[in-house]
Amino acid sequence: MDNLTPKQVVNELDRYIIGQSEAKRSVAVAIRNRWRRQRLDPEMAREVYPKNIIMIGPTGVGKTEIARRLAKITGAPFIKIEASKFTEVGYHGRDVESMVRDLLEQAVSIVRAEQAELVHEKACKSATDQLVNLLLPTPTSVTDVSGMYPEPDPSTTGVAMQASVRVEESTPTAAQEEAAQRLEQTRKRLREQLEAGKLDDREVELVIQQKPQAQVMFANMGIEQMDPDMANMFERLIPEQTKRRKVSVAEARQVLIEEETDKLLDRDKITTEAIMRTEESGMIFLDEMDKIASPTGEGSQGGGSPDISRQGVQRDLLPIVEGSAVSTRYGIVNTDHILFIAAGAFHVASVSDLMPELQGRFPIRVELTPLGKEDFVRILTEPSNALTRQQQALLKVEGLDIHFDKSSIDAMADLASKANANMENIGARRLMTIIEKVFEQINFDAPEMVESGQSRLTIDDKFVCQQVQSIVNDKDLSKFVL
Repeated sequence: MDNLTPKQVVNELDRYIIGQSEAKRSVAVAIRNRWRRQRLDPEMAREVYPKNIIMIGPTGVGKTEIARRLAKITGAPFIKIEASKFTEVGYHGRDVESMVRDLLEQAVSIVRAEQAELVHEKACKSATDQLVNLLLPTPTSVTDVSGMYPEPDPSTTGVAMQASVRVEESTPTAAQEEAAQRLEQTRKRLREQLEAGKLDDREVELVIQQKPQAQVMFANMGIEQMDPDMANMFERLIPEQTKRRKVSVAEARQVLIEEETDKLLDRDKITTEAIMRTEESGMIFLDEMDKIASPTGEGSQGGGSPDISRQGVQRDLLPIVEGSAVSTRYGIVNTDHILFIAAGAFHVASVSDLMPELQGRFPIRVELTPLGKEDFVRILTEPSNALTRQQQALLKVEGLDIHFDKSSIDAMADLASKANANMENIGARRLMTIIEKVFEQINFDAPEMVESGQSRLTIDDKFVCQQVQSIVNDKDLSKFVL
């Protein structure tokens, strides 16, 4: 984040998202302002709050993708939450504070992965040592070393390991030293073979320790809503489970590396760093905000339970967005400087239908424009992860080269645009349906096509129309297929 200017952030977003320049500029400035705030005096920094953003636009125009890509660019903890999954306390649904706990869990995972990378080399060395011990156990005492090698059998005089231990009985100390040296050389050769992967298929017996997660065991009982201290008590009460398994050396290495990594990591340091990152750089994407807004005139009438619940969710969200202390299993998290990015289609309700206090906590409002044919053409050709490139890569695995004629791109963009105009407008997601329908038969026949000697296929507008046009013309069928 330190080296990313707003222009650089926008340029990075342009690699994956077409158009919506106003939204990109807004989020880029918000990220840069965070960087600026972290360099202020602590007293001033406490007074500078993030400018939360609310994005307004139909589905499939890039709202979620902008927030998700932004989190990847900055490496910040990020979660996407549908506001409609929350309900007012006392109704069926999740507590709004759970999104802060989820964000902290994400931050813990990020920090742990970074710390694990730092100790990875040491953990690998320890894991290799344990594998050597499993394959060739070390004697418990020096006097046991010579006993590891039995007296040579006259019928197997070619066994070098047995012959090497043959010493005079009058010098037991020399015998033990020579046997120890021979053992060390054998372990050294074994270690080299392990590191070279030559023993990956050999089986070893491993003792695996597992501690069941309380959140998993009591998921249906709502432990995530439970007081963090109570949840921690449950976890301490659950004993570790130990079981023996026969696994390959390759699998055992991964298990041992994980165990050694856990031993080397400083959990207190990880927790402290994760809480700091959550508070200073965390991002929460609140999708479907329009679903909790009561259209003008409905909520004010006293209405039914749906409107009561919507108002309740807004009241519960307000203190989180304003800034409050949330209790988690790792400690207290303050939400004052978490960046909230809200989004919604707002077809029926509008932003003004939200509570005035909640509206005020989203000072930046950005309207994303619907996508047309020209945008679809760019989406199919410009992004580094364009659907056309994905399809080419998938069929390249089979040995089939796909070439898209310009006319085919125009045809697919035109079909998607018309389908959105005649049916529900789902934006760029319509292109996924079109692409899948165009390549439905090719994906099925690709192995046989390559076997018959065909290695290249050109997609043009005639081929696209042949695959899709009949469905587009049948409006009743297109509602289900497209």
